[in-house]
Amino acid sequence: MCGSRDPGNLDDMLKGWGHAAVWLHIISSVAWMAEALTLFTLMAVGSGGDPGQRASALSMAHVVDHHLLAPAANASLFTGVLLAGATSWGYFRHWWMFAKFAITIVQFNAAIILLSPALGEAEAAARAGDPSPAPWPLIAGTALMASAIAFQAWLSVAKPWKRTPWAAQAKPKTAPVWVFVLAVCAPLADIVVGAVLGFPSPLLSLIAVVVVLVHRRRSVRAGRAAPRVAAAA
Repeated sequence: MCGSRDPGNLDDMLKGWGHAAVWLHIISSVAWMAEALTLFTLMAVGSGGDPGQRASALSMAHVVDHHLLAPAANASLFTGVLLAGATSWGYFRHWWMFAKFAITIVQFNAAIILLSPALGEAEAAARAGDPSPAPWPLIAGTALMASAIAFQAWLSVAKPWKRTPWAAQAKPKTAPVWVFVLAVCAPLADIVVGAVLGFPSPLLSLIAVVVVLVHRRRSVRAGRAAPRVAAAA
């Protein structure tokens, strides 16, 4: 029939978009870690005694942070959140997923609230001729950021520990294709918009996360209501 849908084609679409979302998450996470290591190297150079070299290193670190690390971190965070909400893994069903989620949120906010402003101040001071080396908390913070991402990669591969005590017995259903389309397109669109505007702007990814969370909540409620309806019948 003209209006019918082939389940095989839908499965292929779901698998294809799911693989694309996972690929984007891996690529953006690796980029985030590589750029954190780049910041660590540049700020280590910026701790030297040559004022010109220090100013150049911190200036380049600021460019990497603003134009490369921030978009990669946004894409990594939001693809991870969207994938967790779209699959049976969830956010808090397994200790390793809970650990990944907590580490990501902490380091993402630490980078925005602490590291980026401190780097901007250090760069401005170096340009003004301040002879002070790059602050050691910045150097340590970038090293910790890269190490945390590497640890999260290990968690994704090893999947250690058991399920959390509050995990429901029934696994949540995998989301429909459109959720995975959002997980791919929203972060990529945000990268393009940020490049045009000149600063990171994860607005579309935030909207996508809200939409997926609402959809997941409704799906969980529907799944809980179904057995009660069947029992009443």
